[in-house]
Amino acid sequence: MNQILDRSLISRNMEVSEMYDQKQQEPVLMQGFPAEPEKRVTWANWMSPPFNRWGFRNLARLRPTIDVAAGSRPSSVLAHAPVELEGLSFESTCGRTVSVLDNLRASKTDGFLVLHKGRVVYENYFNGQVASDRHIMFSVTKSLIGVLGEQLIHDGVLNTEALTEHYVPELAGSAFGDATVRHLFDMAVGVHYTEMYDDPASESSQYGYACGFKPALPEYAGYESLYQYLPSLRKRCEHGGLFHYVTATTEVLAWVMERASGVACAEQLQAVWQQLGCERDAYFMADPWGRSVAGAGFNATLRDMGRFGLMLGNGGKVDGKQVIDNAVIEAIAKGSDPAIYGVHKDFSDWTPGASYRSQWYVFNDHSPAIMASGIHGQYLFVDFDSEVVIVKQSSLPDAVTELDIDTVQMLRTITAHLRG
Repeated sequence: MNQILDRSLISRNMEVSEMYDQKQQEPVLMQGFPAEPEKRVTWANWMSPPFNRWGFRNLARLRPTIDVAAGSRPSSVLAHAPVELEGLSFESTCGRTVSVLDNLRASKTDGFLVLHKGRVVYENYFNGQVASDRHIMFSVTKSLIGVLGEQLIHDGVLNTEALTEHYVPELAGSAFGDATVRHLFDMAVGVHYTEMYDDPASESSQYGYACGFKPALPEYAGYESLYQYLPSLRKRCEHGGLFHYVTATTEVLAWVMERASGVACAEQLQAVWQQLGCERDAYFMADPWGRSVAGAGFNATLRDMGRFGLMLGNGGKVDGKQVIDNAVIEAIAKGSDPAIYGVHKDFSDWTPGASYRSQWYVFNDHSPAIMASGIHGQYLFVDFDSEVVIVKQSSLPDAVTELDIDTVQMLRTITAHLRG
């Protein structure tokens, strides 16, 4: 058995090492009127390589969207104080010493931004992306919803001990009906659900069809909207005392938040977005019934995601004005029980020492920090004591890879370097 495990480890290490050795070849896509079939990005292929290299920053050209307006306020100017970071090195999971630039290239980065004490110390774009492009953030979306939800708790609009079915009676009898709101926030719902992105029959693939990420194969076209899909999920075990990462759980949380407040999540976020000094409107992908895809559908520019991170790192303030209550950020940053999170080796290897709270990965092992992450290499990282905010937008060919472990190591290496 140990020999099998050792060979598996060697195989993974070789795979990661090969990723660092690959030459960056940027595909030429969507050129011509129309583009040639082999270079055409469509609803059916935008999430698959190499088409995702264009699709991830042009989703609004392919799917219905819901705007999150930047508002009339002039965009805030981010001061620059460049620091040499590309040559900074760390040890890869494959045993090699690699640089920040090595990782950015290997992990198919489209945009990378590092802010320290409110100033841009590093900003770079790859694959033809420019500063004004709005890139899908996938599950970083969950963390934005978590902030909005914690604000509703702080405002007395949402009761964390109430059952989900209290707010959304349509979910009675489903996996979520007898779960508390807190269970939803912390991914502690005992729902039968697998996040198997390559299996067309998995619950996560069914989610993708229902929300409109991809057209459903005829044999799987069972739901027209998330409103139909979510009540269909069934209970696997008792809720609480566990960590079970499920995108559908965030969608249920968003549904609860909207019912409790009477305000759509896109509008809730817009009220925040308009106070950040953003450069562009952001947007959610809309499901077929016009509902925001709250678990994975948010799109924004690199800098505007950085502005959201700066707001969190500054205790919820922007230019001295309280946008999100500091108590909300403190509630998230305190984290939860690392032992519950640590049971899951895939997660604990990726984010050692972390816990999960309110849709955020929380580090309290060295310097307090929170992290939002999405498939294919999306990140928003905020280290409070070091005053560091990092945003990474990427288009990795696979949803999850061994490079994800390296990327988290890179974020923390950069933070430690800037902390001095």
